[in-house]
Amino acid sequence: MIHQQLLDQQFMQMALDLAKQGLGRTSPNPMVGAVVAQDGKAVGQGWHQRAGTPHAEVHALQAAGDQANGATLYVTLEPCCHHGKTPPCTDAVIKAGIRRVVVAMTDPNPCVGGGGIARLKAAGVEVVSGILAQEAARLNEVFIKWISTGLPFAILKTAMTLDGKIATVSGRSKWITGDAARQRVHMLRDRCDAILAGIGTVLADDPSLTTRLPQGGKNPIRIILDSQARIPLDANVITDVLAPTIIVVGPHAPAEKLTALRSKGVEILAVRCRDGGLDLRELFQTLGSRNITSVLVEGGAAVNAGLIRENLIDKVYWFIAPKFFGGISAPGPVGGEGIAAVDQAVALEDIAVEAIDQDLMITGYVERREGRHVYRACGGTGQSEIPEPGGKII
Repeated sequence: MIHQQLLDQQFMQMALDLAKQGLGRTSPNPMVGAVVAQDGKAVGQGWHQRAGTPHAEVHALQAAGDQANGATLYVTLEPCCHHGKTPPCTDAVIKAGIRRVVVAMTDPNPCVGGGGIARLKAAGVEVVSGILAQEAARLNEVFIKWISTGLPFAILKTAMTLDGKIATVSGRSKWITGDAARQRVHMLRDRCDAILAGIGTVLADDPSLTTRLPQGGKNPIRIILDSQARIPLDANVITDVLAPTIIVVGPHAPAEKLTALRSKGVEILAVRCRDGGLDLRELFQTLGSRNITSVLVEGGAAVNAGLIRENLIDKVYWFIAPKFFGGISAPGPVGGEGIAAVDQAVALEDIAVEAIDQDLMITGYVERREGRHVYRACGGTGQSEIPEPGGKII
């Protein structure tokens, strides 16, 4: 029994490692890896490579061929049992003659939700679930958040000095961190469906918001918060065609400017204004309904404060450079009036600290607590996209 448990964990870890090869490429689907094992040896393996293409189980079964008959299938997520863009994986598993299926976790998708396991058991296939379940859930944290709430998984990235500044008193921030840390940011962009910034950042820095890695990379959809459509028509996010751009405006944005922006190929997304700013929760609900499952936030102090206030941030990447800027008026990473009591702080959990050359990167997940809607952004008005210095993004 102990030997079988160790073997199950070994092959499931192999399947998890395979699944990671789909990082940033499978949205809106989850990352999934699969291994077919016979007599203690892997005879077939595969991973889900892109939405609309065959699932991991199918790749693994095809690689195993006739050796799949009587074998064990290890898969990081419950096999699907419904018709989508591809046929049900449960049918392929049963047809291949798989004797035993080991699943890391059940599928949170309501279209599956245990139905795949039930279908396999009904066909006489032995099913074991829960092997490396926590690791599988962490791997698909983006998908799980989106499929269970309808909201994209939001990652807040910021870079600051030791004294908590994201720019100098003159608004300059190029560069706070070193080359290696900035490469890490481009890796994050490559993995996300969308990247979000405010009009203040665009006006100050004219960023491209693209992915620049040695091997290329995927450019996320660019989302700019700009309630009054003040963005210049020659801004980089408008003039280049490397990625689609969505300008999020309020109900009173000038119609002529919106027409001009549309003529440049830009999409206009209108949302309500609430408490003097764009309704960020409505925006995220809309993005989620459009199968945007992850958003990388590279905003300045006001944008960051607005999203934190609305409890929309899930994970944080916080870069700290070993230098000082000083200056009372130099901006910090989170604006607004802040909190009144220490116990109202927005806390992180599952924290990791990594040295990247001379810089530090702190990652963590926003701790969810009941009644934690206490952070007042931008003077307590809920304003989410006022012009702000600093927070340079390229």
